[in-house]
Amino acid sequence: MRVRMAQGVALLSTGLLTGAFGYGAANLVPTFRAVPLDMRLDFHTQLMTMNGITMQTAMALSLLSSLTLAALTRGRARLVAGAAGLLALASFLITRFGNVPINGRIKQWAATSAPADYAEILHRWELFNLARTSTALVAFVLLIALVVNGPRAGDTGRP
Repeated sequence: MRVRMAQGVALLSTGLLTGAFGYGAANLVPTFRAVPLDMRLDFHTQLMTMNGITMQTAMALSLLSSLTLAALTRGRARLVAGAAGLLALASFLITRFGNVPINGRIKQWAATSAPADYAEILHRWELFNLARTSTALVAFVLLIALVVNGPRAGDTGRP
């Protein structure tokens, strides 16, 4: 029962994280590019304010539930769940040390003006966004494969 609960929480949280990042990559980033810079900066600043708690919660739940699943299983299942947890951690670290510092700069630009090299910095933010989206997606795919394939002999139980 604990394994099934951990699987459910891991799938839900990692799916929500992947969906949020995927929506951003597929819809928000192209929209950011299509609008005037001042509109992008204002919207980006407000969006990051709103995203703060929800995205941090999704990242934390993805990480913790995947690692819990790894602790509750053995063999291949443990390795797959652990890999998903490490990928969720990678999404968090990319966000924290890649996107968040740039978000702080964008907030400053929205209140003042963007520097001459703003396009390069915004491009870097987009690359970080693509990286965190990719790590979340691979974590989600691993968890789906783990659940769909079901436990194998020796994969479940206490370590």
